[in-house]
Amino acid sequence: MKVVATLACRSNSKRLYGKPLQRLKNLTVLDYMVKNIQKTAGIDAVVLAISEAPGNEVYQAYAIENKIPYIFGDDKDVLKRLINACQLMGGDTVFRVTTESPFIYLEKFAEALESHKKLNADYTTIANLPDGSAFELISLNALKQSHQQGEDKHRSELCTLYLNENRTKFTFNIIQPNDEHNRPNYRLTIDFPEDLILCRKIVLALGEEKYIEFDQLIPFLDKNPNLRKDIESLNDENYVRYYY
Repeated sequence: MKVVATLACRSNSKRLYGKPLQRLKNLTVLDYMVKNIQKTAGIDAVVLAISEAPGNEVYQAYAIENKIPYIFGDDKDVLKRLINACQLMGGDTVFRVTTESPFIYLEKFAEALESHKKLNADYTTIANLPDGSAFELISLNALKQSHQQGEDKHRSELCTLYLNENRTKFTFNIIQPNDEHNRPNYRLTIDFPEDLILCRKIVLALGEEKYIEFDQLIPFLDKNPNLRKDIESLNDENYVRYYY
């Protein structure tokens, strides 16, 4: 099995432009994510899957500067970009996270990967985490089937919608987090300026020099409800959530 982290990148957003390139402190969101993913045992490569729409050339420059493989693809067909990015590195399994969600629950990645292999799963994720912190492991064949048999909506940023609408065709593997990390009502994605402010405050308090473990992150959020207050009412009907 070869696992490729395929990071879909584009800058266009109605609420907050260039979210992956927004700074947490010294590092951008993308910097912080790539650094931690590259250090994760079991992930064999990182590829930027860049929208070919004008204005996204900055990600190509970023990839070249940081010696990261990249591909360009259709702005709307995110699913095809992920497929092509995985194939570029000869992978058979996609590690998927969104590039506006810096705090990934990597503590259980090794366990998730092992069970994904053991079950020969098409789809593995961890449920009941703070919004934005889950990752997905998806077989390349399942993504190809989704692209071939799905509709335009399935080829969009809703990359796993076809799988979830056709669960009898695929093997699903849903893992639970440690009890102390079970916080599905918390929000750790960056979609609004208020989200970015919270993430910056987390980094300011806990540092960005190394991966912030959830044993630090969750207690920090638990003890500072005032920091969460400004984002509790945020809602975007177009925001892509994970399916369980």
